[in-house]
Amino acid sequence: MSNDLEDTRKELDKEFEQFRKRIGKLHEKLEDLGKLGPTDDIYEEFSDFEDIVKEIRTGGMIGSGLKGHREAREKYNESRNK
Repeated sequence: MSNDLEDTRKELDKEFEQFRKRIGKLHEKLEDLGKLGPTDDIYEEFSDFEDIVKEIRTGGMIGSGLKGHREAREKYNESRNK
C-alpha cells in the first residue's frame, strides 16, 4: 500500500470514528425521547434531537461533520484507484 493510500485511509478512519462518537449521542437522545410521557415537553426534547442531527451533519462550530467524511472517502477512493 502506498503512503498516499495509507494516509487517505487513516484520514477516512479518523472521520468515521468522529461520526461514530457523535451518533452515540443521537442514540442516547432517541432513547430519552422514547421515555417521554404525555406531560413532557416533547417539542423541546425533539428540538434537541434535531440539534444533534444537525451537529452530526454539519460539524457545528468546529469541524466539518459528514462533509469531512465524504471528502476523506472521495480522496481514499481516488488513491485506491490510481
